[in-house]
Amino acid sequence: MPHKFITSAALRNLMFVLLLIGVATGLGYLSHHHPVQRDITFNAGNSLEPASVTILHQLAGPVNITVYATLQDVRLGDIRKIISEFISLYQRYKSDIRLIYIDPEKEPEKARAARIQLNGEMIVEYAGRSEHLTLINEQTLTSALLRLAHTTEQTVMYLDGHGERKLDGRANQDMGLIFGAKLKQNGFKISSLNLSIAQDVPVNTRVLVITQPQLDLMPGEVNKLLRYVERGGNLLWLIDAEPLHGLELLAEKLDLQLPSGIVIDPSATEMNAPVTWSLGTTYIPHAITHDFNLITAYPSARPLIWNENPDWQHHALVEVAGWISHISAPGNLAGQPFDNKRDTKGTSIIALALNRNINDVEQRIVVVGNGAFLSNTFAGNGGNVDLGINMMNWLARDDKLITLQPRAARDSNIELSRTQLTAISATFLFGLPLLLSLTGGYIWWRRRRA
Repeated sequence: MPHKFITSAALRNLMFVLLLIGVATGLGYLSHHHPVQRDITFNAGNSLEPASVTILHQLAGPVNITVYATLQDVRLGDIRKIISEFISLYQRYKSDIRLIYIDPEKEPEKARAARIQLNGEMIVEYAGRSEHLTLINEQTLTSALLRLAHTTEQTVMYLDGHGERKLDGRANQDMGLIFGAKLKQNGFKISSLNLSIAQDVPVNTRVLVITQPQLDLMPGEVNKLLRYVERGGNLLWLIDAEPLHGLELLAEKLDLQLPSGIVIDPSATEMNAPVTWSLGTTYIPHAITHDFNLITAYPSARPLIWNENPDWQHHALVEVAGWISHISAPGNLAGQPFDNKRDTKGTSIIALALNRNINDVEQRIVVVGNGAFLSNTFAGNGGNVDLGINMMNWLARDDKLITLQPRAARDSNIELSRTQLTAISATFLFGLPLLLSLTGGYIWWRRRRA
């Protein structure tokens, strides 16, 4: 009988060990081939933004990242560890990201050949193209991958020669410092276009940008613009509340009505913004405004109205509730209430997208009743530049390359009063030890009685 009991116990132990090994092996297999991760850190600090993940999924081939860094940096310490931990976030979603380290002190020839200037500088390579990065964060690395993802040259031209805003200009009214710089960062090539000299709009133009001219366009220049639209060219037209200076035929071509006046938004004054500003807070669903929830500001915006045309599909993008003021001098608007005889009350559309199929290709056009919102003076307000980049990506048919919006930084500080600090200190210094002592004494007393 004891022999049988020992044999039965040994068999049970053996089966338990085999079962435990099997479960451990199975869990190891599942964790290796089907990894599951969940970021429970504050503000999801160890996860990538959805836009970064989307771009990684669209990169068909491998990505090589060569890091030129010493083993230790005087200021930052172990740079390689910092970079490796950051790149691991990207490797979760794209396993063929290869990280290579080169010590510039031990291999100075390679560093000189690669034109390395800083310790920790990286070269990102994809599809035969490469970019240098001297700053490492999600915005810079994902933007670099986005630029490398462009398979064709994205040429953006802006109309010049009539006092228009320059897409690469540095003056306050120009758009180069913020919007233009962002376009270049996203892989767009910017060039000016003077139609009094050029034979026509170049055929390699991905998007043509027209801003408010200060001088009349010559009829021949307008004809060249109309031909560009007729053959299916993509267009971003930023119209200020000023005379069109010869662009009336372009508005007619797009079936646009451009009434005079400035849109007055009561919510702007409630937020202590200038009375002539309109705030974009309501966005009509469209590829450009998908998941876009940032406030945008439009100084002295004009309303857009259009005639329905079966050739064009019109999609309103931004609408503002208020009224249209017809005071000729915007400087006189301060403190002026709505006037039934002079003003027009109702919701106004100040940004519009148009598209149609021509020659089996989709033509895309965006019209905004304001050019100042992307100027160097105002582009930094709210989500102005983000919306502008979304418009440009849509016009260039790069819907997938959406703008990375900055992660909101939450306040992680805890402010406690002196009474609260005293209570917490007393709890940990006296209360918790006393509770443990009483618990231990009670357990000892129970065992002694038993």
